[in-house]
Amino acid sequence: MTNIRIAKKEDCPRLMELVHELALFEKAPEEVTVTLQEFEDAGFGEKPVWKAFVAENNGHIVGFAVYYIRYSTWKGSRLYLEDLIVTEEMRGKGIGKLLFDKLIIEANELGFSGMVWQVLDWNEPAINFYKNKYGAAVEAGWLNASLSKEQLLNINL
Repeated sequence: MTNIRIAKKEDCPRLMELVHELALFEKAPEEVTVTLQEFEDAGFGEKPVWKAFVAENNGHIVGFAVYYIRYSTWKGSRLYLEDLIVTEEMRGKGIGKLLFDKLIIEANELGFSGMVWQVLDWNEPAINFYKNKYGAAVEAGWLNASLSKEQLLNINL
């Protein structure tokens, strides 16, 4: 039996384990630089910036979906799904669907104008999940851009 619930601060060590598992799956384990303390503070500190739902199976966290509110000047407030993670041994059992459905309910209850997320172009199972189960549009033509903390600190303004 899988139970979906709101994440609590004490879940963070397990959530970080799943973040590292996701980074391995996405072939970028070196990209995870956030510490457990930073992760906890960002979700449960004075100014939380993320929320999450966790999937528990027999009392053990086997997946989670972390999101935050994104504002689009074109569309308004939207739920931004940062990561949806189901541990490898539990994939294919409907847990991802339970988490995604909970996000849809959350977006509707909060009155958001939509929900957005990213999916890697080579992750065919995820792309098919979003398209086939939900009719999601997977857009082409946008490229991700970023500056690291180090880059931000080293830019001469």
